Amino acid sequence: MYACIDLGSNSFHLLIGEWGKGRVHISGIISSQAFQRGLSCLQRFKLLMKQYPVKQYWALGTNTFRVTDNADDFIKEAKVLGIDISMVSGLQEAVLVYAGVITSLSEKDTHRLVIDIGDGSTEIIIGKRTNLLFAESLPIGCVTWRDQFFSNAGHDQKELERKMDVAAAEARHVFKAVAPGISRIGWHKAYASSGAAKLLASICQEYGCSGGQIKLDTLHTLKHKIAECILEGRDLVGLKDRRRDLLLPGWSVMIALMESYKIDTMNFSATALREGMLDFMVKNEKPLKAMEESDLPEVSFAKG
Repeated sequence: MYACIDLGSNSFHLLIGEWGKGRVHISGIISSQAFQRGLSCLQRFKLLMKQYPVKQYWALGTNTFRVTDNADDFIKEAKVLGIDISMVSGLQEAVLVYAGVITSLSEKDTHRLVIDIGDGSTEIIIGKRTNLLFAESLPIGCVTWRDQFFSNAGHDQKELERKMDVAAAEARHVFKAVAPGISRIGWHKAYASSGAAKLLASICQEYGCSGGQIKLDTLHTLKHKIAECILEGRDLVGLKDRRRDLLLPGWSVMIALMESYKIDTMNFSATALREGMLDFMVKNEKPLKAMEESDLPEVSFAKG
C-alpha cells in the first residue's frame, strides 16, 4: 500500500491506496480544517498510516511551502514527528495534477485542458494522453482571493456584487497572462479539480446543469443569489456550510478563468493531485520510506 499527504494552504489531506490489477484502489482520506492544526494533524496521519501496511509514503508541500517564510520551520517540526516533507514546484504540482485527473478518464487522442484551483495557486495544463503540451502555475487561489477581496462582505447587495466584479476582473488579469499559449495549442474538453470546482459543480447541478458540470451562463445567473446567500445567511441549494467562506472567491476565480479561456462548460474531476502522487509512486517505485526531492517528476513537453 501507498500513502500520500497533501499539505495545502487551507487543509491537509491523507490518501491511502493499494496498487492492484493495473490501478490504484483508494482506502480512505482524512483531512484537517486549518494550517494551525497542521502538526497535530500530521501526528494523526502518522497513527493512521500505522493501521495499514504502508511501505512508502510521500508528504508533499505545495503553494504554502513555496511562499511562506516559516515553511522550513514547519518541515523541521514535522521531521521530529517522523514525517519527511518534500516541497514541490508549481510546475511539478501541475504535472501531478494532470496525472491524477487522467486516471479517471478514458484514453483519447484529444487535447484536454486540466485546471486545479487551489487555495493559493492555480495549475493549468494541456495534455494528450500522458503527454504534456502546456503547464503553468499561477499565483491565484480561493483563500488568497477571499482574504484580498472578501474579508468583509458588508451589508449592501450592490456593494458586494461590485466586489465580486472587482475580484473577477483581477482574476482575469492573472489568467490572461497565459491565454495566448492556451489558445495556440487548443483543447477539446476542459476539466477542473479541487474543492472550489466541486462546490460550484454541486450548486450548478441544482440549477439545471448536468451532474459534474459548471456552465458559464449558470454562474452569471447565480451571481445575485450567491450575494444574497452570503449577506442574508440564506441557504443556497448545493452549498455546504463548511465551504461557505470560499463561495464568493470561488465564483470570482472560476468565472474569470472560464471567460479568459473561452470555456462554456467545465467538467469537475474528483481525482487530482493526490491520485497523481499515487500514480507517480507506483510507477517509480524505489526502496524508500519517503519520497525525496530528487524523486520529484521533471517537467517535459511533447511536440504537437
